[in-house]
Amino acid sequence: MNNQHYTISIATDLPKEAAFNLINQVDKWWTENLTGQTKKMNDEFSVQFADVHYSKQRIVEWVPNEKMVWSVIDSRLNWLTDKTEWTGTQIAFELKTQGNQTILKVTHFGLVPEVACYENCTKGWDYFIGQSLYKLLTEGKGMPERKVKSEYTKE
Repeated sequence: MNNQHYTISIATDLPKEAAFNLINQVDKWWTENLTGQTKKMNDEFSVQFADVHYSKQRIVEWVPNEKMVWSVIDSRLNWLTDKTEWTGTQIAFELKTQGNQTILKVTHFGLVPEVACYENCTKGWDYFIGQSLYKLLTEGKGMPERKVKSEYTKE
């Protein structure tokens, strides 16, 4: 099927407000190699995974405790021919209450089977959302990419 954007859903016993606040702590579940802010509308932040993946996101939609959308405004995936494949895509986080649980649905619009990074990027999201963010929401501790100090970091 064409245009099947990557989507994953996870459930937590946390109320939506608590889940929303944890999702915004991107360095606690995606990567500690983060610069910028992730707390409100129009915030921009960059993530770096060694020399493999860099991307800069802007928060373009913000409905507290319900939904946020990141627009990828710059990217460099060094293992691809088109290194900017993520640029122009959007990543949406939507929270719904179902019974006593909060359901988080994450969709990466533009990450479809037709793009070169689909297989590897979906594996990455499966890990960082399906395992790391899930553990942060259910156990209080995620498994982000650890901080790397190198000649490329400003520390």
